[in-house]
Amino acid sequence: MLPVLLDLGFLKIYTLGIFLVLAFFWGSFFLWKNISLTSYKEDEIFDGLFFSLFCGLFIGRIVYIALHFSEFGFDILKFILVNGYPGIHYIGFVMGFLLFGYIFAVSKKISYLKCVDYIIPPLLLALAISKLGSFFSGSEIGSQTQFFISLAYANLDGARHLTSFYESVLFFFGSFITYKYIFLIRKDKLYEGFNIVFFLWYFSLIQFSLDPLKTFRTMVHFTSAEMIVSGVLLLTGSIYFLYYFRKSIGGTIQALFKKKKD
Repeated sequence: MLPVLLDLGFLKIYTLGIFLVLAFFWGSFFLWKNISLTSYKEDEIFDGLFFSLFCGLFIGRIVYIALHFSEFGFDILKFILVNGYPGIHYIGFVMGFLLFGYIFAVSKKISYLKCVDYIIPPLLLALAISKLGSFFSGSEIGSQTQFFISLAYANLDGARHLTSFYESVLFFFGSFITYKYIFLIRKDKLYEGFNIVFFLWYFSLIQFSLDPLKTFRTMVHFTSAEMIVSGVLLLTGSIYFLYYFRKSIGGTIQALFKKKKD
């Protein structure tokens, strides 16, 4: 893997940093394209984007420090000096981004459920690009495996899962799906706010499924903190979808039983 993309001696350009910049710009461009389909003011939406992004990073940092408190203690400088003491919690960032996006929308009297449908596809695209950066930089390492799709890392034993690459592919797919959902929502075939419900379920499904394939996990007794949070969100979302689509599911089951009887 390539943690440093370019080393000029006096300046180092990190691979992950480049991908994070690409994630921000491509996500912002995608958001601008989506907002152009609506009557929302672009300056308000992008003000909300920057506000939510900053707050999401802050929350992600706080959560990371809380889960690694033994490394930070009460040293304020360690909290602030991200370069010297790196770490932002992934799930904490996403939850903070969505929460403060809601707070901003309420303060500006913008319908959050209407607006967030257009934000979710760019968010998933940005997550996909950032995870691709994690893969190429080697900042996230999978657990050992005998699976034929694997990769060996320097100073680590055995071949490893391409966990961050798997996440990237799934997030790209999620971005595509939620973009298609926008047009179903605009045709009233799905309700406003459906994308955020789907996002929380889909995001938690990915985290819950792939977390066991990661090497460095924040353990809480017998499992990781990420699995606990994503498991709760996944269960809640699954119950909600079962209730929401109960008529469609019931109709499908009845049709299958009729075919068997015939």
